[in-house]
Amino acid sequence: MNRTLIVIAAAAVLIAGFAAGAYWYKNAQTVQRAEVVRQHQGALSRPGSPSLGPLMARAQVTEFFDPACEACRAFYPYVKQITQAHAGKVRLTLRYAAFHNGSDYVVKVLEAVRMQGDEPYWRALEAILDAQSVWADHGRPQPQLVWKFLDGLGIDLERARRDMEDPRIAALLAQDAADIAALRVRQTPTFFVNGQPLRDFSPEGLNAQILDALAP
Repeated sequence: MNRTLIVIAAAAVLIAGFAAGAYWYKNAQTVQRAEVVRQHQGALSRPGSPSLGPLMARAQVTEFFDPACEACRAFYPYVKQITQAHAGKVRLTLRYAAFHNGSDYVVKVLEAVRMQGDEPYWRALEAILDAQSVWADHGRPQPQLVWKFLDGLGIDLERARRDMEDPRIAALLAQDAADIAALRVRQTPTFFVNGQPLRDFSPEGLNAQILDALAP
């Protein structure tokens, strides 16, 4: 065997070893996270969190979400499509993980709007995500700009501005922060399906895990 073949063979062995190590590490991380969730099952979903779908749906999806998160915005159309495709069988619960600067302000806006009803809330959420590139510049966020994107959506904006300071909103955010710490959520979006961490971080992976949860 000449030197070139030896080098190629050695490289192949190293790559295979790296792939095996990465696979083992990913599996170990999944097992570890599942154990953390098992120990803190109640931290996944709280009665006061925004949700969509029947309370007793067979597939319970929890998303830890940041309105300034670009990946959350990218995932949202797929999450909406998946929940609509399985209407009546899936419940989506949003938990706030306001990791980016200014996100806590926007979360308060969303929760103030939710006090006017679920429909205004989901309209506001979509409008804010659509305008994310305008207000959520990570170098210089301007969360106050979200108000102009809520105009014309049938929302009482003056009431929402007042309701932002409602102590119930502060309590909700404090509970979400405590649950994030307990579950060791480090990034957004983070999904759980029926209490299990998402195995494949992709829209296809989310749909596949929901289908598994719905299987007889």
